[in-house]
Amino acid sequence: MDNPKGTRFGGRDIGYHALVRISLRPTQNVFYDHFNQAANNLVTGAELLATITSDGANYQEISAKLVDIEHDSDEITHTMIRTLNASFITPFDREDIYRLGSTLDDVMDHIEAAGTLVHLYGIEAPFPPEVDELLRVIAASARTAAEAMPKLKSRKGLEEYWIAANTLEDDGDRVYRKLIARLFSDGYDTLTVMKLKELADELEAAVDAFEHVSNVVETIVLKES
Repeated sequence: MDNPKGTRFGGRDIGYHALVRISLRPTQNVFYDHFNQAANNLVTGAELLATITSDGANYQEISAKLVDIEHDSDEITHTMIRTLNASFITPFDREDIYRLGSTLDDVMDHIEAAGTLVHLYGIEAPFPPEVDELLRVIAASARTAAEAMPKLKSRKGLEEYWIAANTLEDDGDRVYRKLIARLFSDGYDTLTVMKLKELADELEAAVDAFEHVSNVVETIVLKES
C-alpha cells in the first residue's frame, strides 16, 4: 500500500516529518556558517586596521585590502539574504536572522570606512595614543564576536559574550572621550583636528556596532530559550 503521508527512502517508507528533517536541516546550518564567516572577516579586518598606526604603514595598501574584505562580507550578507528568502524553515525568527547578518555587515562597513579615511586624508603619524586604544578595543570586540558565533547554534554559553561586548563598548566610549578632549586641548591645527575627529567617530561607530551585534544575539537567545 502506498504511503500517503511519506515516501520511500532506501527501500523503506519514511514519514513526512522525517523527510522534512532530512531536507531542511542542511539549509538551517547554512545560516550559522554565514554568521561564522562574517565574524571571522571582522577579525581579519580589525587586525588589519590596527596596523595603520605602525611605523611605515602603507595606507593605500591597507585601505585596498579592507575594501576587498568588506566586499567579501557584503557577498556573505547577500548570500545569507538569498538563502533566507528561499527558505521555508529557519533556525530562529527570520527578522532576527536578517538583523544579525545586517549588524555584522555594519561593523565591517565602519572598519573599512576608517581605513579609507586614513588613506584619503593622508593622516600623518604619530597618531594620538587613544587611536591605538580604540583599535585594540575593536580588535578585541571582533575576536569576542567570532568566538561567540559558533555557540549560537546551541544557544549556550553566550551570556559571557554580551557582558564582555558591553564592557568593551564602555571602554571604547571612555577612550573616545579622552581622544576628543586631547584633540581640542593639545594644540593640533584645525585641519588635523577635523581629520582625526572624523576618524575617531568612525572608530567609535565600529565599537558601537559590535555592541549592536551582541544585543541581537542576546535577543535571539532570550526568545529561543
